[in-house]
Amino acid sequence: MATETERKFLVTTTSFKELSYAHSHIVQGYIGTTVGKTVRVRIRDNQGFLTIKGPSADGGISRFEWEKEITLQEAQELMPLCEPGLIDKVRYLVKSGNHVFEVDEFAGENEGLVVAEVELHDANEPFVKPDFVGREVTGDRRYYNAQLTRRPYSLWKDEA
Repeated sequence: MATETERKFLVTTTSFKELSYAHSHIVQGYIGTTVGKTVRVRIRDNQGFLTIKGPSADGGISRFEWEKEITLQEAQELMPLCEPGLIDKVRYLVKSGNHVFEVDEFAGENEGLVVAEVELHDANEPFVKPDFVGREVTGDRRYYNAQLTRRPYSLWKDEA
């Protein structure tokens, strides 16, 4: 069983753009979401992916994740089955120490939200925080992509 362990942070400056070594455009939707479980369809540039995520047992740091690459056509055919509200973002990859931070700059109804995630081998693994990383929001459900489809950042950003 595959487990994803990651920490999530708000981003405070745009310096990540100059530091990034790659970026991609991502559109994703959710076929099904229940508390702690999601089935996601993603198109990243010209690739398709189907992902299933399970519940977290440790405050949002680790959870089951299964992902399979599917064809772009399959992903496009599945998108109309998704619940209302798609995620549209550009993902930047930034190396920091021995890790890579994935920085998501959201568009559409989530414009203005920029979040950085770092994947770890275990919850206590040390990592180097880049200067653009701010407050940790790991486990704050408002920042989960599936939640952003239901209650976009534009509706609550003044509360953040």
